[in-house]
Amino acid sequence: MLRAYGPNCEGAIIDARREKIPTGATWIDLEEPTDEEEKLVENCLGLDVPTPEEMAEIEPSSRLFERNGALYMTASLLYGIEEGEPAISPMGFVLADQRLVTVRYASPKPVRAFSDHARREPAIVPDALTALCGLLDAIVDRLADELEKVGAEIEKISGHIFETKIDQRRIPATRLTALLTRIGQTQMLLSKIRETEASTSRLLSFLGASARLRSRRNRDAKEHVASLAEDTRSLSAHSDYLSNHLYFMLDAAVGLIGIEQNAAMKLFSWVAIVFLPPTLIAGIYGMNFDFMPELHWHLGYPWALALMAVSAVAPLWYLKRRGWI
Repeated sequence: MLRAYGPNCEGAIIDARREKIPTGATWIDLEEPTDEEEKLVENCLGLDVPTPEEMAEIEPSSRLFERNGALYMTASLLYGIEEGEPAISPMGFVLADQRLVTVRYASPKPVRAFSDHARREPAIVPDALTALCGLLDAIVDRLADELEKVGAEIEKISGHIFETKIDQRRIPATRLTALLTRIGQTQMLLSKIRETEASTSRLLSFLGASARLRSRRNRDAKEHVASLAEDTRSLSAHSDYLSNHLYFMLDAAVGLIGIEQNAAMKLFSWVAIVFLPPTLIAGIYGMNFDFMPELHWHLGYPWALALMAVSAVAPLWYLKRRGWI
């Protein structure tokens, strides 16, 4: 789909076979573009539209460069959180003199929100550089929101692991499995957020150092980009803290599993200690020997039972006295 935003632009879908890009458009958004839409943009603006293969490159020199006076930038953006399947997709930014062109094959929430805002209020994208700054601002704000949600989820996980009452820490195996799954899902989301942070930070650094932002007329945009870069660095430091905290939660959960396993093995050990002496006595009196004094004794049977009971209780009494159980 091809949409154009800016003064006197409604942000409606443009039919590349019948229509042309409005002259007042400052931001041209290509979402999963067709060949006709790419050719229309290239012919009207004289720019090369990045292909999916080019945007998939991970080396900085292929993602951030200048060609024929236009800045070509690619960032990896997070999407799919609302659907419960967070993923990363590259998004290309081409900043020319009068136009901003974005190319994407996914629909991240901050891009949707900013495009809706630009459709309602075209004045927020009066020029290409302002549109780019606003779009990057929406992306950074979205990252901050997602980090807040991750932090809240980690606090919930921490509450399940570190209950104030010791008895409540005895978590069944099914709940432990669910807890580990939550930790894994949170870690996967956090890793994708950090990838978006790193990619956005590199883009902001490249944009801030470009010749276009060094001009005096773009001083406000330069300060805006510098502020976004500082925000991204702060978010990166916070995500590092959350990642370390999440690893601690994982170690704690694994420790709980170890405690549960040790408790189960200790129970089996107590059972063995209790039943082993009576079993030994029963085995002795179950031997088929003719000459055993207790076999013809009237009190032999209760004597054997009493001896088994004493041999079972005595180890428990000794272990409790020593404080081992």
